[in-house]
Amino acid sequence: MKRKAAETPADGDKEVESTESKHSQDEGERPTKELKSDSKKSSNAGLVRPLKVSNKELYKAPTPEELNQLKETESLFHCSLLKMQMEELLKEVVISDKKKRLVDSFVLKITELLHSVPETPVVELSDTTWLSKVEVPFILVPKSAKGKFHMEPPASVALIGSYPLGTCTKPRVSVDLMVTIPANVIHPMDVINQRYSRKRALYLAGLAEHLLSSKEVGTMQYSCLHGNRLRPVLLLTPPGKDGGSLTLRIHACPPPDFLKPGQLHPQKNKIRTDWFTGIDAPQPGGPDAPTPHYNSTVLGDHLPGAHLQFLSAVRDQCGAFKDTVALLKVWLRQRELDQGSGCFGGFLASMLVAYLLTSHKVSNHMSAYQLFRNALHFLASTDLTENGITLARNPDSTAPSLSDFHSAFQVVFVDPSGHLNLCADMTAHTYKQIQHEASLSVQFWDDPTMDGFQALLMTPKPLIRTYDHVFQLCGLSKLQSACKKLNLFSELMDHSGNYIITALPLLLSLLQRGLGERIHLLVHSLPPSPEWPVTSEPTKHKDQPPLSFGLLLNPEHLASVLEKGPPADSSKAAEFRQLWGERAELRRFQDGSITEAVLWEASTACLKRLVPQQIINHLLQLHADIPPSCVRYVGGLLDNVIIVREESCGTGEEESLKVVQCYDDLSRKLWQLEDLPLSITSVQGAHPALRYTQVLPPVPFKLSYKQFDREKRSRALLPQDGNPCPVYITPIKVICHMEGSGKWPHDALAIRHIKAAFHIRLAEILKNTHNYPCHPSATHLDVWKDGLAFRIQVAYHREPQVLRELLSPDGMLLMRDNLQAQALEMDTQHRTLLTSTLHGLQQQHACFGAVCRLAKRWLGAQLFSADLCEDAADLLVAHLFLHPAPNTAPSSPQVGFLRFLHLLSSFDWRNSPLVVNLNSQLTVADYTDIKNGFAASRESLPTMFIATPTDRKQSIWTRDAPSVQMLQRMISVAAESLHVLEAQLTDATHTQDVRVAFRPPLDVYDVLIYLRPKQVPLVGSAVDPPSHEPSRGAQEGAIPGGVLPVIDFNPVSLYLTELREAFGDVALFFHDPYGGTVIAVLWKPNAFPPLRFKTGTMAARRVEVCEDKVSTVPNVEAILHDFSVLGEGLVERVVPRTEKWAV
Repeated sequence: MKRKAAETPADGDKEVESTESKHSQDEGERPTKELKSDSKKSSNAGLVRPLKVSNKELYKAPTPEELNQLKETESLFHCSLLKMQMEELLKEVVISDKKKRLVDSFVLKITELLHSVPETPVVELSDTTWLSKVEVPFILVPKSAKGKFHMEPPASVALIGSYPLGTCTKPRVSVDLMVTIPANVIHPMDVINQRYSRKRALYLAGLAEHLLSSKEVGTMQYSCLHGNRLRPVLLLTPPGKDGGSLTLRIHACPPPDFLKPGQLHPQKNKIRTDWFTGIDAPQPGGPDAPTPHYNSTVLGDHLPGAHLQFLSAVRDQCGAFKDTVALLKVWLRQRELDQGSGCFGGFLASMLVAYLLTSHKVSNHMSAYQLFRNALHFLASTDLTENGITLARNPDSTAPSLSDFHSAFQVVFVDPSGHLNLCADMTAHTYKQIQHEASLSVQFWDDPTMDGFQALLMTPKPLIRTYDHVFQLCGLSKLQSACKKLNLFSELMDHSGNYIITALPLLLSLLQRGLGERIHLLVHSLPPSPEWPVTSEPTKHKDQPPLSFGLLLNPEHLASVLEKGPPADSSKAAEFRQLWGERAELRRFQDGSITEAVLWEASTACLKRLVPQQIINHLLQLHADIPPSCVRYVGGLLDNVIIVREESCGTGEEESLKVVQCYDDLSRKLWQLEDLPLSITSVQGAHPALRYTQVLPPVPFKLSYKQFDREKRSRALLPQDGNPCPVYITPIKVICHMEGSGKWPHDALAIRHIKAAFHIRLAEILKNTHNYPCHPSATHLDVWKDGLAFRIQVAYHREPQVLRELLSPDGMLLMRDNLQAQALEMDTQHRTLLTSTLHGLQQQHACFGAVCRLAKRWLGAQLFSADLCEDAADLLVAHLFLHPAPNTAPSSPQVGFLRFLHLLSSFDWRNSPLVVNLNSQLTVADYTDIKNGFAASRESLPTMFIATPTDRKQSIWTRDAPSVQMLQRMISVAAESLHVLEAQLTDATHTQDVRVAFRPPLDVYDVLIYLRPKQVPLVGSAVDPPSHEPSRGAQEGAIPGGVLPVIDFNPVSLYLTELREAFGDVALFFHDPYGGTVIAVLWKPNAFPPLRFKTGTMAARRVEVCEDKVSTVPNVEAILHDFSVLGEGLVERVVPRTEKWAV
């Protein structure tokens, strides 16, 4: 085995210089030859030359360390690429030497300034007049407090946290500096009634006033440590251009011997009720309630030095400790779990790794990857809400037991001292979220068919794109009354008046009970750590951003509109009635049982998905006095885009089901037909409506005969001149395969004649047997059944092969692929298989069809329908359900659509195939073959490559489109639409309609052709439909029999076909097929350079003579005129927006 020619220098963080001076410094280490001349030396400066080593060194046997690395790569990683990816990631997040020098310099300057803090006279604790420039970072409620305060220089200044530990990472470089408050400024009794917390805040304010005038400080702000208002910190940045890349957090902490930890036992009280309420009279209920959260806050300030010492000792024993913590921090950051109140930050990640190492659950010799996987597995399998863990090996006798911690806190993780719960502020729902994410990560990481690195460490998971439904609590001041109604006075006092943190656990518990089996998981956003200028008062609780909640829905129980409770005579009946209030009622069921029950109003699938909104509004109003106006539910705001019936709020699921049922009935009747020369071998659907993905599902119509003329021969209905365009009747394509027989001819034209005869015969039998109006033609048979139009196409399985056969001049039979054979094969084989497969996917995931319809509605609205066909769009959405990593499969149309936009805008289309493993037919070896084949033939493959089990090498659905330019345009528009939509859905201050993401930017096009709305049959389904739509001669409903209407008549699509045939060589045409009233035109740049005059190339061109040279250029004025002429009666006006043709 060959070894590296040169080993990496010991100081791997330093940049390798490639100058000759660097080579001369390393003479003793690297066997390089000196250059013979100075001139050559100067001319080759900056070049890195290969290093020459002896054969003995080159072919030296691998060392044990190298063998271990190879074994680890083989056994732990799916491929060597994953190992390299993780190594590169660690290099990216580790702080460089240059940044470390900046940090050290800035810390040194600030330390010197802090030691020069002047002393101040002793004043009353409530007296802040000695602060002239800054405000105190503390909400003084209650206002009064006993005690004295004065400023002195700190007893010591020391680095704590991740920077001295070596686990500080980019991009947010935060360095923690502990300033020890002098012992004569604070007293051990100050822990009572917030006196310590107020002195701590005053001391920080004194430091801020001293630093405010220094030129060594750039910006200065207050914040709170993990959102805890009792633990304010001072944020400093260096001056100049480095200010945005580094933040120094100053923590004011008590001396190490300030108090004994046993004094802050979770069962003890440190805030007196009479002081907090201002009422001297004794309160009912006996002695003051314990204040465990307040106690842990004070104790947390007392132990950062001891924690750093403990972690440093663990780090020194495990070489991969720092890298493991870095990976965990990246993983937490992508899931938005590392910031805010009750977060699982980098400190907790370090403590978790330390726990695994000190408890010998993992080995000190494990790699960072192994430790990271074990940490995720531990989080996924260990429930700290039930079984807490402790780092304390020999706690003293005053340390609380784990049961004491569990009685006071929802999540328990005890520090090495045995006195502090590191997860004191974390809610049980936050930990359940961490458990869920860890479980998913372990599951996906073990899947060899997916890129676990990209999904788990590089893909952000914002709340709005991770959970099926999201709602926000606005008007947070309402939580004050909620605390009162929920009787949370003791908890409110424990949280020092923070009514948001106080009410949150109870609200979560209430909603969890009410939502029950409808959800898999209920999570909440972490209240952020506010930041405000040192010259301003701290922000009030009510001014923080709304609280956001996420619901991971359970599709199995989501559609239920009934909450069935206990029997009327059960002991739990009273509890059920107490939960639901007046909505609970006794009901008798078909099995004879009489139970308590709650019935919700929902008639369509769309409304049933929103039953959780009714539950949440009802429970919050009933139990917490939070009105529905304060709840902003954004689970179904996008449903209006694909709504079919305004009156029933249906989004098309019911209509699609009726189409499928009607098709099933027709299919059965086709199977039962007799008197056919050949029997039918299969009847297959080949239309998006039969897989629930048609943007506008066909709706049964009853026609108004008065608004139509009759065709003389067939008596079919024809549109009348002068009337609006009649209703568009969608033909639902059905492929009817006939059995193979020697009777079939071996000539393409003869086969077409036979198929036409079958169409005629099928029409006769269906008319005579079932009285269905039919219209046969050479290519298909139209059947009018129950107000729906079915287009039956007879197929012969050998016809594509016949079309490919070609006789050479010498009589040899050759096989040549051609567009006609490909199109026929696509219609009769590929599309039918795709339809049946995706129909099965819809049965597994009820919202699959709705997500497809939203995605295709966006593609149409943004004028991309011609560049990404419906089948390809359906496959993109199918990928979200079959390969949802790092999420679970969508259970609502909204989150599915957001993930579709993210997939389209972020996938590496240039270097990777998108594999859609339909029916789980592809194995690991198949994945490898697809990727290898893609890499080998990339230049000849489509720009967007989608592989399926039946199409592994060609990507037939994207073979012709999109082009490179259109795909790039699609990616940029999808990214911007995703950004706009997420801002609309998460920011309550946005008043714009979500339809803004469906309105195309028209300023990039050269010409706009405006159409008359009354001649656009689908204008009622446009993104912005007209307020009044004219009558189109039909109303919803179905009657048997009747007269055959004009099917598939859309003047806009016919006009577009003519435009592309006539002017496709000079322009591109874009249109929204779902009711768009604008056709956008983009000139092709290569069509405008002058060409030599030829009589055969004068179409849409004019002659120009310049210096005796005759050439032709596009006649744009005439082309624009032809646009109007071709669209007479349909075109309202043609508006040229640019004059590129004049350049």
